[in-house]
Amino acid sequence: MQKLSVTLILILLIQYSIAQSIADTNLIKQHLTAITKTSKPRNYNNITTLNQVAEYIRLEFAKYADTTYFQTFLAENNVEYKNVVCSFGPKNAKTIVMGAHYDVCGNQEGADDNASGVVGILELARLLQGKKLNYRVELVAYTLEEPPYFRSEYMGSYIHAQSLRKNNVDVFGMVSVEMIGYYDENKHSQHYPLSFLSVFYGNKGNYITLVNKLGKGKFARKFTNSFKHKASIRTKRFFGPKALTGIDFSDHLNYWNLGYSALMLTDTSFYRNNNYHEKTDTMETLNIPAMAEVINTMLHTLVVM
Repeated sequence: MQKLSVTLILILLIQYSIAQSIADTNLIKQHLTAITKTSKPRNYNNITTLNQVAEYIRLEFAKYADTTYFQTFLAENNVEYKNVVCSFGPKNAKTIVMGAHYDVCGNQEGADDNASGVVGILELARLLQGKKLNYRVELVAYTLEEPPYFRSEYMGSYIHAQSLRKNNVDVFGMVSVEMIGYYDENKHSQHYPLSFLSVFYGNKGNYITLVNKLGKGKFARKFTNSFKHKASIRTKRFFGPKALTGIDFSDHLNYWNLGYSALMLTDTSFYRNNNYHEKTDTMETLNIPAMAEVINTMLHTLVVM
């Protein structure tokens, strides 16, 4: 009887350990609900909603990270906006930034764009707790990625990237987690900036992709290869010139502009998801198990790097 009790305890401990190392679909749904089902859309005009979402993110980060804080700044409308930042791993090591924007464009829920990316880093925070890491991992939830501030100095990622340069942080590289929740197994559901690319990448929107520019740098190359090797979801690598439409349509552009090695992890956005920037972009359209596999692979990639 005693041996049986010990065995049951060991089994429970193993199951608990496994559960702590994989993304939880119930938590993913919980986070998506909290971020998307707000009284007003989380756009730049609704500062109260943005602050509520920022506080939710901060409280979740604080459960797991050794450092959590708001990075505040004033935009041109003289309103204060907030990035939410947390960190894991050795403090004297090179830094890897994993970032996702939490604001939306216009009056919509923005489940894929980009609550899915934010939920990705929220779950990643839980999974990183207690993990042995070779790099300092900084998770950042950005504000003001969407118009009218896109490509401006008021983007949250511009503020964050500039702060890294100003403080002489030794940055290894950055990953923009931009829309990771929408998948479609139907033929011709996937489109490309150049139509012939379907010959190489297929016409089904059923994969996650790592988007790199030419001359991507050491970090982007290493992260891309490691992610592809560890992936438990269909994964493709894309390389192209920076001028190609869509390749820099997210927060990684501000790190590229400062010379950091960076990439975008994405379901390819409007090249697949017809709900992009529409009121139909709701959590009910997302593939939660696929999101979980992307998050699991992010974790495994960071742990082995």
